[in-house]
Amino acid sequence: MSDLPKVIITDLITEPLDLERSVLDGHAEVISLGAMSEEELVGRIEDADAVMVYHYFRFTRATIERLEKCRVIVRPGVGYDGIDIAAARERGIPVCNVPDYGTEEVADSALGMALALARGTHFLNSRLRRGIGAWNVDQAAPIPRLRGRVFGVIGCGRIGTAAALRAKAFGFDVWFYDPYLPDGVDKALGIRRASSLEELLTKSYLVSCHCPLTEETRGMIGAKEIAAMPAGSFLVNTARGGVVDTESVVAALADGHLAGAGIDVLEQEPPPADSPILAAWRDPDHPAHDRLLLNPHTAFYCEEGCEEFRTKGALEVLRALRGEPLRNVVN
Repeated sequence: MSDLPKVIITDLITEPLDLERSVLDGHAEVISLGAMSEEELVGRIEDADAVMVYHYFRFTRATIERLEKCRVIVRPGVGYDGIDIAAARERGIPVCNVPDYGTEEVADSALGMALALARGTHFLNSRLRRGIGAWNVDQAAPIPRLRGRVFGVIGCGRIGTAAALRAKAFGFDVWFYDPYLPDGVDKALGIRRASSLEELLTKSYLVSCHCPLTEETRGMIGAKEIAAMPAGSFLVNTARGGVVDTESVVAALADGHLAGAGIDVLEQEPPPADSPILAAWRDPDHPAHDRLLLNPHTAFYCEEGCEEFRTKGALEVLRALRGEPLRNVVN
């Protein structure tokens, strides 16, 4: 049995653990459990010196209170809403994330979804593949010019800023809503600041969500907020599933208020078989079939990004084991 500290990777990442061991070899023993539920951790995690948690399940108080000597919990990703950070704080365990690894990819994905929807690309591809309509643009018309249209960003952190700059490059009139950013960010980026969420929504032709999931943002975009958007507008969510009420999205697509939606994240992933958004998306007779882009939480993904979050997560563990200052403590 190794005398080295034990680092447990709870889920998602399994052998080979070359990236983690390239950082931690000689400093810790790295073990992956490949768990699919929190219950599978019982009896296997209590003696961990550090834990790396991904996203197949919630890492709750019950598990945290069983940790006997844990020095750090690392979420090798941006969102940490799946970890009970308050319970960890009470136990004196820092929780850290990797906030920067997917910045380019999520911003690229958000703009890709927005453009595919607003330019009619997805709609025409979906319809013509099924043999519906003439081989021309008629059924997607009218399509307005995008330059000068308002692109609204909710949450202007790292990813929101990257999305705003990309939208600006396409000629959009970019607005953002983020009550936590200091004055002057708008001037530095050359974009406009909305005084309220309602102002942003009422002005935007395209709305892209980039805020974390918190008690404040959970359900932030529901039926009322979608109704405040202009008729024929578009909504994209690459943030967290709980930020947007997808049943309201389906209803707005059905009645034509939303011209399209791009959803990369759902509150439950994968969605249950009876999920309303899944049913509408798969139903060729539902408007969502041609106007909804649905992805399985993949906006973050690229090969280089995966290497980055695994390596940076392991480096944060190493700092904790060495007693060095941590870079990205969230609790």
